[in-house]
Amino acid sequence: MRSLWPRGGLWRHGDFLKLWSAETISQFGSQVTGLALPLVAVITLGVSAFEVSALLVVEFAPFLLFSLPAGVWVDRLPRRPILIIGDLARAVLLATIPVAYALDALTIWQLYVVGFLFGICTVFFDVAYQSYLPSLVERTQLVEGNSKLEISRSGAQLGGPAIAGVLIEILKAPVALLLDAISFLASGLFVLGIRKREENVPTREERREQKSSMKTELAEGLRWVLGNRYLRTIASCTATFNFFGSLMGAILIVYLVRSLEMSPSMLGLLFAISNVGYLAGALTSNRIASKIGVGPAIWAGALCGIAMLLVPFAPQDANDAFVWIVVAETIIAFGVVLYNVTQVSMRQAITPERLQGRMNSVMRFIVWGVMPLGTLLGGSLGTIFELRTAIWAGAIGVALAWVPLLLGPIWSLREVPDVGDEPPDRLAQDAGEVVPGPLPQPEET
Repeated sequence: MRSLWPRGGLWRHGDFLKLWSAETISQFGSQVTGLALPLVAVITLGVSAFEVSALLVVEFAPFLLFSLPAGVWVDRLPRRPILIIGDLARAVLLATIPVAYALDALTIWQLYVVGFLFGICTVFFDVAYQSYLPSLVERTQLVEGNSKLEISRSGAQLGGPAIAGVLIEILKAPVALLLDAISFLASGLFVLGIRKREENVPTREERREQKSSMKTELAEGLRWVLGNRYLRTIASCTATFNFFGSLMGAILIVYLVRSLEMSPSMLGLLFAISNVGYLAGALTSNRIASKIGVGPAIWAGALCGIAMLLVPFAPQDANDAFVWIVVAETIIAFGVVLYNVTQVSMRQAITPERLQGRMNSVMRFIVWGVMPLGTLLGGSLGTIFELRTAIWAGAIGVALAWVPLLLGPIWSLREVPDVGDEPPDRLAQDAGEVVPGPLPQPEET
């Protein structure tokens, strides 16, 4: 009897399937945490709005404080143990909340500590897993691998909130976090089962001979990203999108509720429908990059940001505006996934394995570091001017995020380049550029 399991590509790659399974479980579990942790503060502890917002700040702070040093450590150490420790540590941290709740000892300060330490573990896990993929699969399989990982993230975004809501409604938020802890434990066990071992991990003696330190290794990672015109162009595009997207996101819900008078149920339906764009992008990114080329796929994904202009252009009536905004959010979601899958695969392919962790951490620091600034500016503009004016400012910025790609070297690329074929920037030379050859067209999923 013929097997129903697909045969092509990474479907028969046992180690990748374990990593994919771990990431899928982790992504759905994170949806529970994202909803349950603030609900524990709001409903179980009954804290103030300021204390809830402080919890969100505490959870986000590690991404700014630890992203850069995390990249250095990820390049110094084997990445598989970092993934396992990250999963198991998050499981233990989350498990402390239902235990404290059962003992009637839960406080907002425990949530702050758990949120902060959980964020640190997530920083190391995210940097390590993005850096681990190139050592697990062949270079020609990176787009396919990232596409499959993106399917998990998109599926979690699509169905995760509903599943999390049901679990929290039935079990209450603290107990739901216990199930989330179990999910991280399962994720760690899948990673533990991966057999392939990483090569070229520097030993302590090798680092000592090279007189390597945190400062010098971090500087090398910064030089690699800022001195490579491909990575620099991608960072400029992504940072522009994130800055103006955060500006707009800070007031979007307020605008939809107060200016357009949308009901909570209408908002839920709006975002549920538009999240289909994430899944569609994850399912088709591999084929699109194969058909039109890596550069045009990255550019097309960023160009989808023009759809954000539909939001301020939408009629000032909830029912009439609903379709406009659903179309805008769906196109944006599709473009974000197409852009991310293709550009992350390209970044991984042109970066030496020894610099993967630092490259990912520097990129994340740049493109996430602008988000709090955008959020603050959005709140300020929404307070000083009318909400629609601030929405216009964010939408125009997102719509123009593709401009750095047009001015840079990426938009016309058919394949991932061998940077050695062109004169590299001085900073890239200083970073010790060692780049693999061109990436063949990826197989279809």
